[in-house]
Amino acid sequence: MVARIKINDTVMIVSGKDKGKTGTVIDIFAKKGKVMVKGIALVTRHTKPKRQGETGGIKKREGYIDLSKVMPICPETQKPARVGSKTLENGERVRVFRGAKR
Repeated sequence: MVARIKINDTVMIVSGKDKGKTGTVIDIFAKKGKVMVKGIALVTRHTKPKRQGETGGIKKREGYIDLSKVMPICPETQKPARVGSKTLENGERVRVFRGAKR
């Protein structure tokens, strides 16, 4: 099965508080259907220093968002598009962008 979204893909957020923003996929949590996108869905963490010399404080970092809230951006048209799969003559399956969202 060909994955709809992979690490290092550029995606656009289609719903939620960050709607319309774009970013790069950092991590995928496939079992729960979640994705972490750079600069999107920032959450605040209060951290304690664990070792000597390490600083604690309030830090912002990316959180996971639902996979259904992101849409991959086609590298050719630079627009969000749906993804399908195509089987080549040698039996290899590849991702195909179906059409840009209007």
